[in-house]
Amino acid sequence: MNTQFPQPHTGSYYAATANSKEEYPVLEGAEDCDVCIVGGGFTGISSALELTERGYKVVVVEANRVSWGASGRNGGQLIGGISGESKLHKAQGKDMSDLFWDMHWAGNEIVKSRVEKYKIDCDLKSGYIDVATRPRHIRELEEYCEELQKKQFPFETRMVTKEACVNELGTDHYLGGMVNMANGHLHPLNLCQGEATAAVEQGAKIFEQSPVIRIEHGNRPKVFTDKGYVESNFVILAGNAYHMLEKRYTGGVVFPAGSYIIATEPLSEELQKEIVPADMAVCEMNHVLNYYRLSADKRMLFGGRCNYSGRDPASIKDSMLPRMLEIYPQLKGLKIDYEWGGKIGIVINRVPHLGQISNNIYFAQGYSGHGVNVTHLVGQILADAISGTSERFDIFAKVKHHRIPGGRVVGNNLVALGMLYFRMLDLLP
Repeated sequence: MNTQFPQPHTGSYYAATANSKEEYPVLEGAEDCDVCIVGGGFTGISSALELTERGYKVVVVEANRVSWGASGRNGGQLIGGISGESKLHKAQGKDMSDLFWDMHWAGNEIVKSRVEKYKIDCDLKSGYIDVATRPRHIRELEEYCEELQKKQFPFETRMVTKEACVNELGTDHYLGGMVNMANGHLHPLNLCQGEATAAVEQGAKIFEQSPVIRIEHGNRPKVFTDKGYVESNFVILAGNAYHMLEKRYTGGVVFPAGSYIIATEPLSEELQKEIVPADMAVCEMNHVLNYYRLSADKRMLFGGRCNYSGRDPASIKDSMLPRMLEIYPQLKGLKIDYEWGGKIGIVINRVPHLGQISNNIYFAQGYSGHGVNVTHLVGQILADAISGTSERFDIFAKVKHHRIPGGRVVGNNLVALGMLYFRMLDLLP
């Protein structure tokens, strides 16, 4: 059993402004259901809601609190696309462009439709810009923008010059960028908790502070905690970076990488008009990147610096503040009200890791920083597979993943060397 559990939510801006104070009970005794889901983040909750909408009896078992991990701590950027998409195409051995295109945006559409259907208050707002720090980024964005326009993409997309970035973002730090209004930003903790509430209203049961200690395989697997167990027809493992179960099948592929965010005090009206006045989410095109946006109450939420060593910085504020001020010196002197970090699940080839341990135990992990969109797509894909339609699941399951021997300690050190390589790539013109 992992002794780090259970824990409360981290001291983030999101936890401080969460709409729901709902606490679900600890699992005690026996539960019986169609599908038992281990993990109460976006993958688990999204799968639970999708399955309950289809009439399945679902139980979710969470070690801490719903959306305790990356799902409730991330940058809140809703970005279409799937990490490692080129490798997914290559693994199929045939043209599946149309299916991939639909999946590219499916997660975004699921989020938007659920927010509307279940009246989830999560500050969802359209507006996003990729920003370039190297000339090659401009070329890549121009090609992508042209591709979207050729496909008659139904959302506004446009290139932004270096000069226009000053007006769009309030900084001359970038060479240009591309606006994509299909993407946007939101309060991730409120989204996940809102979806959990919707799932419960549809009939799901959620148990918190109930770390799973083992799984008994069989025709009807049993998922055991200290005080009880769940017997079900199917099991979904959805722990991602914090997952410690079934290492024979899931270990050595996903490594927990640190990412960190600071939140300023609310900006003055003058600064609001100057810094990201169109209220878009901003993301750099580097491998080692900065990402940021304004919160609903107009704080700067500034994040980045993936740390693949597994060790948190001594001070998140001291690590992140200089990077923010390099881009926005006009924010100097603002109070930093919140600082927090968390683990994101990184896969070496960047392709989400989906698979089966047996014919009734599924797993999904490793979104490599694209979690808000892709977890919702994956929740639908897992529900499809359990319902008997596995076309999209098989696309991911057939991808070969690299496993690094020696456990997470050795693995993280090797991944850190790999990220040094990516950092060097970032410096290329």
